[in-house]
Amino acid sequence: MLGPVILAASRSDRMRRLVSAAPMTKPVVDRFIPGETVDQVIPIVTDLTDKGLEVTLDVVGEDITTREQAAAARDAYLRLIEHLEPLDLGTRAEMSVKLSMFGQSLEGGHELALENVRPVVEAAAAIGTTVTLDAEDHTTLDSMFAIHEELRKDFPQTGCVIQAYLFRTEEDARRLAANGSRVRIVKGAYKEPASVAHQDKGEIDKAYVRILRTLMDGTGYPMIGSHDPRLISVSQELARRAGRKLDEYEFQMLYGIRSDEHLRLAAEGHRMRVYTAYGTDWYGYFMRRLAEKPANLLFFVRSMITKN
Repeated sequence: MLGPVILAASRSDRMRRLVSAAPMTKPVVDRFIPGETVDQVIPIVTDLTDKGLEVTLDVVGEDITTREQAAAARDAYLRLIEHLEPLDLGTRAEMSVKLSMFGQSLEGGHELALENVRPVVEAAAAIGTTVTLDAEDHTTLDSMFAIHEELRKDFPQTGCVIQAYLFRTEEDARRLAANGSRVRIVKGAYKEPASVAHQDKGEIDKAYVRILRTLMDGTGYPMIGSHDPRLISVSQELARRAGRKLDEYEFQMLYGIRSDEHLRLAAEGHRMRVYTAYGTDWYGYFMRRLAEKPANLLFFVRSMITKN
């Protein structure tokens, strides 16, 4: 029940100020966001990949209001790619981007977001890796999928994200699975109305399994974004039934959550990618992590109580 409240707070400037000013916020944020600069996050990338894990890197930030901010987001990713190049990790270190950060919501936003994200995708391809377009709220998805389709004409490895709680996603999954896309499936982390999204956790889980079956049976590359032990087991069984080898799909989990499970799956031979965010504009990302799982919120509250 707290999830919708926290998601609403993620859009509140007043709550942003209160949470940011709390003395024990930063130590808890550091659990999910291990650095504010690219120089701070590169050692994290090295540590994770040395352990047999893979990473997808997200420069946090969204809800930008100017074209200058959108250009700055583009440049932040280009700097990240410059730092990744000498590591020679290839697709073991890819990037995730939110098109809102590239100007999608501004006037002429669709064209602007495509204009800003294309150099990032080009630069990523030049060092042997790729980019995944994150899903945001349902009003942005037609634009995101159109940009994804356009980018794939020149960079077919470009990935995208679909969200199981949205009614539209089963149809989206059938289309993406048929055209060989790289697709990350997640449950969904935005406050969506009942007119477009399942509200019941059980219904979301059922939809997740139906959609994942479609992806596994298709010609694309499924990326399972979940920390749920039951869904991880179901994913392994669906992959087995579909005749997929271990390198024909992957698991993805957030940095700071179930780290032992990351290592266990990698030790079993699975591709296990850690979604690793960094940057100073962490508030929206952090609040969605709290909303996704009550244990995250309890961890936050307990830390503030015990450290004050």
